[in-house]
Amino acid sequence: MPEQLGKIERLEADRFKQGKKLYLVPLVYSTEEAPDEYKEKCRSYWQQVTEQLTNLASKIGRVNRVYHESIFQSGEDGMKTMKRLNPSSYQIAQTQCDSDATFEKVEEEELFEEVMDWQRCLMVGFMSDKVASKVSEFYAEATKKRNEFIAKKISETLKENEAGLLFIREEHSVQFPSDIEVFSIFPPALDEIHRWYRDQARLRTEKLTEESKEKTKREAEEVKKKTRKRTKGAPKG
Repeated sequence: MPEQLGKIERLEADRFKQGKKLYLVPLVYSTEEAPDEYKEKCRSYWQQVTEQLTNLASKIGRVNRVYHESIFQSGEDGMKTMKRLNPSSYQIAQTQCDSDATFEKVEEEELFEEVMDWQRCLMVGFMSDKVASKVSEFYAEATKKRNEFIAKKISETLKENEAGLLFIREEHSVQFPSDIEVFSIFPPALDEIHRWYRDQARLRTEKLTEESKEKTKREAEEVKKKTRKRTKGAPKG
């Protein structure tokens, strides 16, 4: 049975060696100020990404092109920007570029900035439903144009039988061309990061709920005290 399964895996891998391939890696960010627990989960994530990418590339094709959202330059200039933006994805990209991969830009600066500006507007909130609806439309339109640009750049630069590596947000909505086979890299550590975020959100909610209860209790006590004072100070009939 193991030999048969191994043969099937080899046949599948041989099939994917032909044509355009895209290895998709969800972006995870960390900072020096982040909790140690979170930073450790991020380190595990990127280590697992490296391992899965190495395994994938050895089976169906090494990386020829590297792409990273939010970066507007190609080549060395783009790599320098990536190093500042996300050192973890940079390390993986640098390893691929050291093995003759090329870093290609995948963003148009004006489009990216337009999407970010509309997104900031949405985060502020609005008093008018009409304005909120209009801003949502502008954001959706700009996002669609940006996604189309990303897909077009990858399609133009990724040659036949090549493999590309794309670092992009997990919740992206880019529709890739039908002639590109997409392989998503989702290590187990990504689930751990999601769980950590959910736990933190739950703890914040519980804390806010407890604080609200304490505040309500204090306010009720204050009302009782004031009521007792007024009762004591009232003239007896």
